Amino acid sequence: MDTDKIYAERIASEYAPKDASKVVALRKLDARAKRPATVFGYAFGIVSSLLLGVGMCLSMGVMGDADSPALFALGVAVGVVGIAGAVVNYPLYRRVLEWGKQRYASDIVLLAQEISAS
Repeated sequence: MDTDKIYAERIASEYAPKDASKVVALRKLDARAKRPATVFGYAFGIVSSLLLGVGMCLSMGVMGDADSPALFALGVAVGVVGIAGAVVNYPLYRRVLEWGKQRYASDIVLLAQEISAS
């Protein structure tokens, strides 16, 4: 086995013109299936962490009146909502990911079988 030849072929394949092959289409379909879950996971996580931070600020008196028991209770409630959002973020992400995979499963499997048969 000539490692120099393998290395040279790999480098040459990186610089060779790329055509719109089935493998590229398969990668794009895979990314399209996973993108909604990723966007949702990040957005929901950011909102949850911001809620947790606002709740902490309210309960510690950084925002609003420091001696107000109503703001303290509101801060605890908002913080608990933020914690709950952070806890359910990953299960929701997995559910959205499974939905995306089911939506594109037939196209991906069909294209993968075409590539395997070639």
